[in-house]
Amino acid sequence: MDDSPSPSSAQRKVLLSQPSDTPWPAVGIIRAVRRHADLSQRELARWASVHHATIGRIEAGRTVPSIDLLRRIIGVAGFRLAVVDEFGWVLRPMRDWDDTRDGAERRYPSHLDTILDPEPGEWWADIYGLARPPETFYRNREVRDAMRRRSQWEVRVAQHRGDSPPPRVWPYR
Repeated sequence: MDDSPSPSSAQRKVLLSQPSDTPWPAVGIIRAVRRHADLSQRELARWASVHHATIGRIEAGRTVPSIDLLRRIIGVAGFRLAVVDEFGWVLRPMRDWDDTRDGAERRYPSHLDTILDPEPGEWWADIYGLARPPETFYRNREVRDAMRRRSQWEVRVAQHRGDSPPPRVWPYR
């Protein structure tokens, strides 16, 4: 079950953009930026510190810009890149915390909720009697999903005033 907030019926009816066969609508983005900023290809190129032919090739569909180049070009007009779903919900980047890395400086997998200072029973290797690390994560997807639903319900309790709370799941206390 998806634990992200569900869009309202009005949001479901209005898609942010139409599906496209092209993987990256750079042509339309660059043209819209130029129109908004009222800049010629040469002016946009000068402000973005790229060759004017690069802007021309992008607009002609002969070149697909890298994300870094696109960021630089659209930044001239004050725009920023964002990742949104079809309903316009913005995906916010995850923060990179120094204390969520293991002893070898590897990041924990992004889809797992990190537990700092785990208590007995919260680490999967407790059953083997291994020394508990300073951080770990829940491996059981059902437990993680239930904990997330409960957490979201608690944060948004005003929205769910009439709803019964989701059940508490071990190891949730």
